[in-house]
Amino acid sequence: MARHLITSALPYINGIKHLGNMVGSMLPADVYSRYLRQRGHDVLYICATDEHGTPAELAAKERGLPVDEFCAQAHDAQKAVYDGFALAFDYFGRSSSAENRDITQHFARKLNENGFIEERAIRQVYSPADGRFLPDRYVEGTCPHCGYDKARGDQCENCTRVLDPTDLIEPRSAISGSTDLEVRETKHLFLLQSKLQHEVEEWVARHEQDWPQLASSIARKWLTEGLHDRAITRDLDWGVPVPADTWPELAAEGKVFYVWFDAPIEYIGATKEWADQDPENRDWKSWWYEADDTVRYTQFMAKDNVPFHTVMFPATELGVREPWKKVDYVKAFNWLTYYGGKFSTSQKRGVFTDQALDILPADYWRYFLIANAPESDDSSFTWEHFTATVNKDLADTLGNFVNRVLSFSRKRFGDEVPAGGEPGEAETRLGEEIATLLAEYETHMDTLQFRKAASALRALWSAGNSYLEEKAPWLEIKTDKDAAALTLRTAMNLIHLYAVVSEPFIPASAAAMRAAFTLPSDTATWTTPEEAKSLTSIPAGTPFTVPPVLFAKLTDEDLEAYKDRFGGQPA
Repeated sequence: MARHLITSALPYINGIKHLGNMVGSMLPADVYSRYLRQRGHDVLYICATDEHGTPAELAAKERGLPVDEFCAQAHDAQKAVYDGFALAFDYFGRSSSAENRDITQHFARKLNENGFIEERAIRQVYSPADGRFLPDRYVEGTCPHCGYDKARGDQCENCTRVLDPTDLIEPRSAISGSTDLEVRETKHLFLLQSKLQHEVEEWVARHEQDWPQLASSIARKWLTEGLHDRAITRDLDWGVPVPADTWPELAAEGKVFYVWFDAPIEYIGATKEWADQDPENRDWKSWWYEADDTVRYTQFMAKDNVPFHTVMFPATELGVREPWKKVDYVKAFNWLTYYGGKFSTSQKRGVFTDQALDILPADYWRYFLIANAPESDDSSFTWEHFTATVNKDLADTLGNFVNRVLSFSRKRFGDEVPAGGEPGEAETRLGEEIATLLAEYETHMDTLQFRKAASALRALWSAGNSYLEEKAPWLEIKTDKDAAALTLRTAMNLIHLYAVVSEPFIPASAAAMRAAFTLPSDTATWTTPEEAKSLTSIPAGTPFTVPPVLFAKLTDEDLEAYKDRFGGQPA
């Protein structure tokens, strides 16, 4: 089986993320990782908190904490939420780690040796009121492209255009709010991306046909506009320091690397963090170095992160002139909106992940978000849509099927799976239908088409309900007890199948369904379409229990309470 390296865009350290962040990177990466593991592949799913840069310093200042202490606390808080969502990272690291520092400095030295880093004197915004140079995110103002009045000096949150602080209209200090800004000369390191333009173009050309159109179009747009040399150092107290053995003057001035230089390198750094926990049994380099023929690397991210992962980081890797693994497949997502408006961490708009878990268990959110993932276009979260999806798909189609099959069988046949007669025409047709739907589900999961995969999974659940309605064991029991027993035994086998194949989407509920049956050995990690045809994995006589209700139906009162708390109007 192939070895699969999977990374999702690093969540930034300054605050708990919203549902848009979750569905745009970490959750689909987890669903795919779980699926691959079930199919027998060797999988390494790596993520980390992105801890350097201006917002971390500003957030720490607001909290009255040293920045390293703030980041440590924020990392633990974010990890607790991701654990609550059942994200099965192999390792969730920190970009402030010693491992990332060492590898980032190694990359910088190699780029310098190869002629791709240059020290330049530049004119930079200086705030007399703050007594310091202002890195890009310390400058706010109006975007010259779209007119958004809260654009940052590195990128406009509204139109996603990359900016320099001097581009902003009516700039102001993000620290003091002062508009008394000057432009003074200082020195920084520049990555000469312009010298790597053709190499990046050739690399993208070899891969973009396999990527989703969203990812390839964004990469191509950046390349068409031309790669510009970018400053990769900043005047900050918190970050990966410029190594003194290579740039002593800049190191003495306290320069650190720009967060977008070291953050992608943290994918490698976090893998080394993982390996350093068990160095005798984990080889981090085998996943990253000279691994083109042995590892398939898939990245998950929202569209605003695509340029950095399809152009800027590949340029860095190419310029190092060492055989570091580069991405094979970029799964990019559009925005999940909240009633048509952007989720926003800074503006506290939308549902945040910790709030979501306070309301309902993770499986409700996991299923809804993946079933409505913004793949081909932006998608909108509304409480009306969420409530309808939970009730129709989870409570009625899956949860009600499980409950009524097990409850009715226990009432009429006791605590063991009934035997009944031999499968007939209806069971044969059902087996063929299940095999077809399961094959579709596998195809969509293999190609990372999550909404289509959710639709196929929902169709699998619906097939069980259709079979139950056709056979009507509550009527069969009156005239043919063996026929009713066969129907229920077949339906119980469907429940076990659902438990196995639904695990990537709803792991806790899948575990509850699987635990309902007391099998002497239940080691199946997957069921193939051919195996699914027979529906015989749960033999007659197997003890079972009726689990608690898997999914509670949401009421009109619930809906109104959610809207009162979070706002929003019917779409």
